[in-house]
Amino acid sequence: MAITESTAERYTLADPDVRLMLLVRDDDAQAFEELMLRYQNRVVSLLAHLTGQPDIAEDLAQDVFLRVYRARKRYVPGAKFSTWLFTIAGNVAANALRTRARRHEVHLPPAAGDTTTLPIEAAAVAASGLMPTRQLDKAELRDAVRRAIASLGDRQRMAVLLSKFEHFNYAEIGEIMNLSPEAVKSLLSRARCRLREVLEPYMKQGSRVDGREPETADSGPLPSTLGPRP
Repeated sequence: MAITESTAERYTLADPDVRLMLLVRDDDAQAFEELMLRYQNRVVSLLAHLTGQPDIAEDLAQDVFLRVYRARKRYVPGAKFSTWLFTIAGNVAANALRTRARRHEVHLPPAAGDTTTLPIEAAAVAASGLMPTRQLDKAELRDAVRRAIASLGDRQRMAVLLSKFEHFNYAEIGEIMNLSPEAVKSLLSRARCRLREVLEPYMKQGSRVDGREPETADSGPLPSTLGPRP
């Protein structure tokens, strides 16, 4: 869908990162470096959780920013810059998941000492709506949350991460995932139920989290295209 001049002007005025990207479009290397500094860690963390592979998340993030740079001459602001960027990240994650599926790779959970994706703990617990009824140390909480996040289907996982970690609203998530806001709301509702189901025994009694993925309509891979590909 074509982006109107009024829409482009509105996002240019409202979003400083859009203005930086417009400088990148004009080959401003310093503006590109600034965008990378602002978003690198967030993109790495999102990709680590979307793919379940923190060890390759940095490489995937480099692919994301390479795509941003290659698309710079075609860039027209039709959304917040972060919405456009995370659409690209979603496509990169989907490609990585399809490649892993073709190779039949076995994914092992991250080591207990790995703190690459630590900030997601509070987001996942908040999404579940649960409050711990006992004292939890950081290591066991991190392990429980990782297993709970891993138990979500790919689409549910992405919606939760974008909502609770990146604070996107339903419409913005819909733009990234090529879904209606109503579909996003339904997807998040099912994800919250699943997180609560998986985390509740652990939060209350300390039982081991069951990380098996549910066999639901949301358990399949991310769609081949999450929003417009740059």
